[in-house]
Amino acid sequence: MFCNVGIVLTGGAMQHIKPGKHNRLNHEIEGYPILPQSALVSIDITDLYTNVPVTETREVIAKALENDIPNPQTRDELINWYDTTTKQNYFSSNWKIMILKEGLAMGAPTSGLRAEFFLQNLENIHLAHLTEKHKIAGYFRYIDDILLIHDPDHTSIQDITNDFKSLYPNLKFTTELQTNNKLNHLDITIHRTPTGWKTSIYRKPTLTDSIIPYSSNHPAQHKYAVIRYLYNRLHTYNVHDHVYRTEENTIHNIMFNNAFPITPKTHPI
Repeated sequence: MFCNVGIVLTGGAMQHIKPGKHNRLNHEIEGYPILPQSALVSIDITDLYTNVPVTETREVIAKALENDIPNPQTRDELINWYDTTTKQNYFSSNWKIMILKEGLAMGAPTSGLRAEFFLQNLENIHLAHLTEKHKIAGYFRYIDDILLIHDPDHTSIQDITNDFKSLYPNLKFTTELQTNNKLNHLDITIHRTPTGWKTSIYRKPTLTDSIIPYSSNHPAQHKYAVIRYLYNRLHTYNVHDHVYRTEENTIHNIMFNNAFPITPKTHPI
């Protein structure tokens, strides 16, 4: 399960951005007011799944079920599901089968959902206080990636992460500050401009344009999957005209380098 949680503080009021796909972020950030002292920071939760407490998370889920599901039999079945899957907490690494004594198994399909219960419970309890204490103007989270808009003149990012760490000692965080008025976060670059926040599509320097070549014997739907994804991202992200044209040229170059046919007005959506 992939969820994002966003909290925007405007005039002392807190707004929750509805969970959804992470491409909502660039729409939300561009509509967010920019202040002279506003700065961006990206915070990553290190090794999230293996540091989520199994017992505490079970208590959080049990409480949520008690509040939301009136049927006790259904509640018991879901708690039994939780207990069964956490007892089978094993995964493979370097050709060895390992069992975690604590934390959630990497790669398990249920780990994302259980981690989300744990993190949202922490946010519900502590986030309002921390945002007020540190004058955090905007808080956005997608899985284990957090984006903050804060006032560096009021509080340091080190103080913020120290308070985050105090919420649960096993959680570790790494931070990245904006440089030259921009910050790379997930697959977008957020730019601070005189007129507001602007976004563009970000690619890591190590990314190559190698995809399944058009001349391969793979099914057509497999070969065109990456192209569809790139065009869908381009059309769903809120980018400006010059960014759109640059990204479209990049997609055409990827297609050309992998021998795909290119037409000026059409693409495989």
